This record gives sequence, C-alpha cells and structure tokens, in this order.
Amino acid sequence: MKKIPRTIGIVLSLLFLACEGPAGPPGPPGFDGLDGQDGVNILGTVLEIEGDFTPQNDYSIFYDFPQTVEVFESDVVLVYLLWDQTQDGNGEAVDIWRLLPQTRILQQGLLQYNFDHTFFDVSMFLEADFDLSTLQPGDTDNQVFRIAILPADFAQGSKLDFSNIQAVMNSLNVDEKDIHRVAL
Repeated sequence: MKKIPRTIGIVLSLLFLACEGPAGPPGPPGFDGLDGQDGVNILGTVLEIEGDFTPQNDYSIFYDFPQTVEVFESDVVLVYLLWDQTQDGNGEAVDIWRLLPQTRILQQGLLQYNFDHTFFDVSMFLEADFDLSTLQPGDTDNQVFRIAILPADFAQGSKLDFSNIQAVMNSLNVDEKDIHRVAL
C-alpha cells in the first residue's frame, strides 16, 4: 500500500518535469555603460645592443631596459651574440647568432661570453682564465647582441628551440624592422 502513493508521486514528478509551457516574458534590458579599458597584451620583445668590451667597463656591457619595455621577474631573457656572417645564394649577408653563454678556445686560454639580468637591466660580460687585456679587437670591439624577452607563460608552454633566434623571433611575430637598436 505504501508503494502506490510513492509510485504515483514519481509519475507525477516526471510529468511536471517533462511539461513545457509557453516562453515567459523577456527580462529587463542590460546596462549599457562605458566600455572598460583594454587589457594588457603581453608580447615578447627583441632588442639589439652594440658595444665594446674594454678595461674601462671591466669587459662588461650594461644596458637598462627602456620604460617602454616591461620585464617581469618571471619572464625569460635570452641573449644572442652575432657570431659571424655568411652569404645566401643571392650574395646577401646572413647573420649567424649564437645563444649565450658561448665559449671560445684561444691561444691564451678559454674565453666565455656570458650574461646576467634582472627585470631592470641586462649585462653581457667576458670571463676568461687569462688576462682579458691580451684579447684582439675582433673579440671585444663592436660586439652585437640581441636580447629576446619572452613572457613566462609563453616560454613555459612552448616547445620552441631557444637556441634558434629566428624561430624565437617568428614565434613572437617580431620582424627585423621591429627590433629596437641601440649603440652604446
């Protein structure tokens, strides 16, 4: 006997849930206020620095990031050295870039081009197991560096070959014309 009211209750519940009536009246119109400010679009940046390693600067090239470039502590900063140039099939110059650190074996010993950075600046410097004043001008003068700043989220989720500067620039949608160049 107790099963009959329970069964009727279940059947009635299913009927009420399965019923569909006419659509209700439309709700009140939404608030049409002012648009909010656009969010920050975090993009990577590539800078090019040219300078000399001298005894006066302690064989170090120091560069403060400009205020137009926002670098966060978690961002990835990569530094590339213009190592050499070659020519393509049309005789056009093609730059050869190497990711730092880079080590050269010289007659005097081992020379390393290295860098460090904060979110305010970057410093490229020479380290060696010999007296740096014995270096030739080709190792110290008019050295060109490219600094790539990658947002942390982008760098972490990427399977990008960071040693390939062209791949890094392509992934950041940076063209040669977009690179900010500074001679120190």
